[in-house]
Amino acid sequence: MRLLSLVLLALMLATQYPLWWGKGGWLKVRDLQAQVQQETDNNQALMARNNALQAEVQDLKTGISALEERARNELNMIRDGEYFVQILPRPSGKK
Repeated sequence: MRLLSLVLLALMLATQYPLWWGKGGWLKVRDLQAQVQQETDNNQALMARNNALQAEVQDLKTGISALEERARNELNMIRDGEYFVQILPRPSGKK
């Protein structure tokens, strides 16, 4: 009777091993689900960035104010009749 119990216990352990630690076991499935969630979050962030860039491109194509703002900030351009004034910070050190 004792031998039969040991054999049944060994068979039970042998069937549980692939379920938990095998190629398609629960632990592997849990890790893969975490990876899928991480990639889904990453894709959503990238889609939001793409949508913002698409809106900016559309605004630059149709709106003059966005184009003018970009020319002023990035290219330091000014309109005719305007003056560019730059105020430099006071140098630190002795007065």
